[in-house]
Amino acid sequence: MYMLLTPKASMRFTKKIQFVCLALVFILGAWPSKSIARTLLDGPVYERHEQWMSQYGRVYKDDSEKATRYTIFKENVARIDAFNNQTGKSYKLGVNQFADLTNEEFKASRNRFKGHMCSPQAGPFRYENVSAVPSTMDWRKEGAVTPVKDQGQCVAAMEGINQLTAGKLISLSEQELVDCDTKGENHGCNGGLMDEAFKFIIQNKGLTTEANYPYKGTEGTCNANKAASHAAKITGFEDVPANSEAALMKAVARQPVSVAIDAGGFDIQFYWSGIFTGSCDTQLDHGVTAVGYGVSDGYKYWLVKNSWGAQWGEEGYIRMQKDISAEEGLCGIAMQASYPTA
Repeated sequence: MYMLLTPKASMRFTKKIQFVCLALVFILGAWPSKSIARTLLDGPVYERHEQWMSQYGRVYKDDSEKATRYTIFKENVARIDAFNNQTGKSYKLGVNQFADLTNEEFKASRNRFKGHMCSPQAGPFRYENVSAVPSTMDWRKEGAVTPVKDQGQCVAAMEGINQLTAGKLISLSEQELVDCDTKGENHGCNGGLMDEAFKFIIQNKGLTTEANYPYKGTEGTCNANKAASHAAKITGFEDVPANSEAALMKAVARQPVSVAIDAGGFDIQFYWSGIFTGSCDTQLDHGVTAVGYGVSDGYKYWLVKNSWGAQWGEEGYIRMQKDISAEEGLCGIAMQASYPTA
């Protein structure tokens, strides 16, 4: 049924429509066009980005940077959600502190480990003749692992051996390595070689505490006075025979061990939980610490302490599949492992 309007009523109705349209034009014109598009087309993702910014304290310098980072965030979230919607996966991905970085930006900012130019040096391996090892190991439960840090990862193995030999679990200074271990090709943990860091500690006759020489995240001038206050020392270090997860297990059964992995993949960037079984290369670019091993849901795994803060992964840890068919281990974990000796 249609209602007929008189000419005068029709004119009033037309004016109201014009007024509403003008009001909408004014309101929408006050908004940047990109904001309109985001709000109308992907509002839930936009709100998710706003919440993520608040959670991780992210602040952008201007609207242009925010728009760029939002686009990257949206693409990463879509890929993470698509992965998690698959069935039969042994691990999950999550929207963590790296969600507004491209994978290339992430690798450039976090993964700067320098692997050996050749195979690790052949030398003594004190655990070679160990015949019996426990079926599971977690050095955290033995009090030999300090809390996860958002910094370099050269000292975790040393913190462990210091606790095992001296009975003291002390958080040692990564910043001393960054500032003072700068000769040759090594730059502390900023892309440095783990064995070179051990050599510096030996030559320096020890390392000071995190409390005395706190981490700043950038290379500064070496504070010789602070570096001279030694809290722990090592007498040497040994390389685990390369490309042998069996040898690595013998070592990890006795102490935390420094290892290098290829951590440049998208799935490691956004690893959240579970047994990581994803694909990765063996271009070693990140130093971490193997602090145990075990079995869960039918998967053998390495318990690995990372250095990207407790908000990444399983409170700063990743469980990586162990005893795979490739001799170098998943992500090259068995290629360049070493441990300090006291």
